[in-house]
This record gives sequence, structure tokens and C-alpha cells, in this order.
Amino acid sequence: MPLACTHPHAVPGRQSGHAPSNLTRAAVIPLILSAGLGASGATMAQNPMLDEVVVTATRTEQRLIDTLADVSVLDREAIEQSGVTGVADVLARLPGVEISRNGGPGATTSVFLRGGNTSHTAVFIDGARVDSQSTGGAPWEAMPLSMIERIEVLRGPAAAVYGSDAIGGVIQIFTRKGQAGYQPYVSVGAGNQRTWDVAGGVSGAAHGWDYAVSASHERSRGFNARPDTPTANPDDDGYRRSSAHAKLGYQFSQGQRLQGSLLSSHVNAGYDTTNRTRDDRAKNRLHTLNLAWNAQWSERYGSTLSVSDSTARYETTPNPYLTDTRIRSYLFQNEYRLGAQLLTAALERREDHLENDPIDRSRHQNALALGYGVQLGAHSLQANARYDDDSEFGGETTGSLAYGLAITPNWRARASVGKAFRAPTLYQRFSDYGVASLVPETSRNVEAGLVYSEGSSHLSITVYRNTVRNLISYVSNTGGVSACASDRGCYANTARARYQGITIAGGTELAGVRLHGSVDVQNPKDLDTNKQLARRAKRHAMLGADWNAAGWLLGAEMQTSAARWDDAANVNRLGGYTLWNLTVSRPLAKDWLLTARFDNLTDKQYELARTYATAGRTFYVGLKWAPGQ
Repeated sequence: MPLACTHPHAVPGRQSGHAPSNLTRAAVIPLILSAGLGASGATMAQNPMLDEVVVTATRTEQRLIDTLADVSVLDREAIEQSGVTGVADVLARLPGVEISRNGGPGATTSVFLRGGNTSHTAVFIDGARVDSQSTGGAPWEAMPLSMIERIEVLRGPAAAVYGSDAIGGVIQIFTRKGQAGYQPYVSVGAGNQRTWDVAGGVSGAAHGWDYAVSASHERSRGFNARPDTPTANPDDDGYRRSSAHAKLGYQFSQGQRLQGSLLSSHVNAGYDTTNRTRDDRAKNRLHTLNLAWNAQWSERYGSTLSVSDSTARYETTPNPYLTDTRIRSYLFQNEYRLGAQLLTAALERREDHLENDPIDRSRHQNALALGYGVQLGAHSLQANARYDDDSEFGGETTGSLAYGLAITPNWRARASVGKAFRAPTLYQRFSDYGVASLVPETSRNVEAGLVYSEGSSHLSITVYRNTVRNLISYVSNTGGVSACASDRGCYANTARARYQGITIAGGTELAGVRLHGSVDVQNPKDLDTNKQLARRAKRHAMLGADWNAAGWLLGAEMQTSAARWDDAANVNRLGGYTLWNLTVSRPLAKDWLLTARFDNLTDKQYELARTYATAGRTFYVGLKWAPGQ
């Protein structure tokens, strides 16, 4: 079972010795200067991006510039201009985000927010919680990017709003929604490694109804994911992914809306173990369903009632392994506005079920969450508290408090403290490697930030420290001296960890060129061993530039990362790397758009997991027909 996390079935990665181990000064200085240009005193109109309405910070609507949390937004335009094919790949271009992958785009993928474990991020698709009660964390490789309208990323703990899992942050994914009129689209694309895809859909809105339906299929021959492992199958490890999506809404009266959404995605990807002749396949199935009723009963009071269901199924063949997680959630949220004050109260129930032979178990959590927000002149305050009652662990209380101060019309300071937790998975407690006495991981976070915005320029600086206790790790049963039931090892609350660092992000426009970039300097480490946490770098950064030339939209991008360790003992080193990417797009005629992307132009050899190769130089060309869009 190829997992990108600590797990008895995990397959280790390959060490790279070809790339530089550090972020060079030449790479970092332009990024900081680019971010600093956000404070250049431009006199253009207010940056429209900061006026966007987001919901992830507090589960209520507010302008991005008014949030007291560290939030990023990716809309459909930004997703399409990125030219990438995977959700994790587009997230990796955001501040504070790193990824790890065991091979190509269809392989097991992890996403790390601010250096936290992949299981420390709460993930939602159209309001449906997505997680695995086996490995912990969402199946990123199964998510179809072509059907996503918007992604909101909250960095920092949010358990006081969302409950278990949100130690490192929250990622909300919203699929396409119908707009006024009738809007069909069809897209096709192809690239090297015999990669191709086709997608199509239709959306619209009329007479109170709105709808969006789409389907896609993508396929790639891929590449040999383990070329330096003599015992692995030397074949190419390709993948194929088929997905479908539907969303239907009805505004049956003013302030009353009913909406349902459905997403289904199936992935079949090759991977290599230690058998030279066997074609090992990993099959991922992801299904989400959400039904929500939003009601605005008066000018002051509104409510949301929703029920959601998600299934994450992972299977390997011919080596048999099967795990199936189902999560069902119920949410009743209430909002009451009183002038500049907003009070919220929510009742939530989460039900988890895991089938992973011989495990067939369930558990549930009931929660009460309260929130209070107020904005008075230059001062903003947000307080949240939540109590979760777990059917196995009992009660867990979390809270957060955030304060913001508008120093000037352009400068704003913010600070916050918060507590979070994550309950161990059912697999970690009841498998052959499980320990029933495991307790939840808990964390305490403190952070402060400074935000600048004027015209098309913006700059943010965030400093944070998040300390995690009772961190769950997989430990070997060396010499049979541990309390593990299995001779191979087991899970245990073995460690304390600290995720601390600084994130600088910004953007501006100079001479018609839009610059944007971010730098992360962090120290994710095990406090008990003083070792760096596996597969996370101490420094990583991104710099991008976009400009129009004779009708062409051109983009250039640099991604760079310092060295990492593949293991908790810090023995197997993964070299640092710098990647250069280019994107090109141009309207060919009315309703037709041509896009192209060239990744890793220098064909850099690097690894995100030891003994697993990455794609090398790749290119992709796509054509889209979308009348009226």
C-alpha cells in the first residue's frame, strides 16, 4: 500500500543528491523585494481580490480583507491560468503549502500546511468533510481540478469552528455553480508522456433555478516512478481518472435557498513495490454529497441546515488491500446580527465508519460551537468556542481569540491565539498495529500578522508558533521490547512537535507586469528528538510574473525548496530543488481559448519522497470552447 505518511504499509522515498540543499540568496531576495513592492504607495483603485467574500475563516460570509485569519483564495480563472492538472499542484503555489507524492499525479499525495501533518488539515468539498479513517488526511490524488470553481485555504488552527483535524488549517473546495443564462463548455488537452484529457459541462440559471453538470476523463502513460530501485517493476506508472459532478439550486423565495451537490471521481494508478514483474495498481474512489437549506428569516437572523456524506475508498491489486471510510455530517448553524456585532451558534454531528478488514467500526462526535465577532471603528474582535463530545474519548473543548487593528487606511495588524485537536483514526486504534488507549493530539497556536493593501499592491507578513502534544507516530517494535501487539510495531502518542515560522506574501503591478510571490521560513520539528519533521523543508518560496503581450497572456514562475528529510530520524536526505515553469494562453477566436504549460524547464531531477522520481520536463497544450464565458 503506497502511502505518503508514516504507516506500516508505507513505501519509503528515494534520496536525491543532485539539487542544492538550500534556498539561495539569489532566489530569496527577489521574492522579498517583490512582496515588498506591495508597499510602494500605488494610487490605483482598491485591489478587488481583497474585496472577495470568503466563508472559511468563521463559517460566515466576510470580506477577505476583514478576516482576522491568514486566508488565500483561488478562483476559477487562477486555476485555469495555472495550467496544472492536480489540486495539490495548484495548492503548492500558495504561501505556507508544501506537498509530497509517491510518483506521478495519480500517486498518493500529502499536503502540509505550515509544516503540519497532512492529517492536520480539515478538508471540505461543497461542505462535505473528506478524510480517511485509515491513513488520516484527504485523498488529494482523487480530486478532479476541472470541476472546481474556487478554493479557500485557511492557515492556522480552526478547531473552535470546525472541530477535530483543523490543527494546521482548513481547505474548502467549491465545485462549479450555475450562473445566469446558459453556459456550455468543452475542453481537450494533450501533453508528453502520452497525457491527454477531455472535459465538458453545462451550467445556467433561470426562474429561480441554477444548475451545473460536468464530466471529465484524463489519462497518462506516466513515467517509471522508481528507476533507481533494482527490485521494482521498470514499467511506466501511469494513471487514469474519470469524474462527474452535478449541482442544483433553487431560490424558492426571497432569502430561502435549497442546494444539492454531488461529486464522484475514480482513479486507477500504477505504483511499484518490490516485484519486478507485477503491475501493481492503486484504485481511489471519492464520492461526496451535500444538501443544504440556507434561510434568511429577517434582516438580523439567518440559518443553515445541511447534511453531507463522503466516501473515500482505497484499494490495491493484485496485492490485496482495501480500506473504506464514510463520513456523514449534520450541521445546524444560526447567525444573528446586531449592528456591528455577529453572534453565531451551531450544532454539529459527525459520524465516522471504517471498513478495513478485520476492522468494521464506527464512532461519532456531537458538538456545540459559539462565535462572536464585532468591528468598531479601527478595532475588530473575533472569539470562538466549541465543545466536542466524542463517543470514545469524551469531551474536548477548544477556543480561539483574534484581534485586529486598522493602523492606517492601508495598514492593518492582527493577532490570535487558538487551541485545536485531532482524534486518532479508527485504524490507528483498532488495526493490527493499533493501540486502543491512544489519546487525541492537541495543539496551542499563537500568531501575529501585518497586512498592507493599496491599489493593485498587497503585502502580508505572518509569524506563528503552533505546539502539538501527544503527536501520534508509528514506532517499530525493535527487539520486541515495546508494548506493541504486532512484532512490526504500532502507533503511539510518542512526541511533541512545534510548527513555527514566518510567511511573507505579496504582489504588485509594474509596467504592465503583475508580480506575486511568497517566502516561507519555518522550523517544523519534533521537540523530543530535536529532529526536523519528515518531508518538510525549512525554507520554500515561489515567485511569479504575468503580463499581456500582443494578445497573449504570458506567465513565468519559479518554485524553490530547501532540503528535507524523508524519515523522522533525519537519516535519508531529500535534496533541495528549484523549478522554472512557463504558462501561455490566448483567445484564438470568439469563445475559443488556447492554453499551454511548460513545467520544470531545466529538467531538474528531484524527489518528494525517497526512491520515487518526479516527472522531469513536461508540457501540456489545451483548447477550450466556452461561449458566453
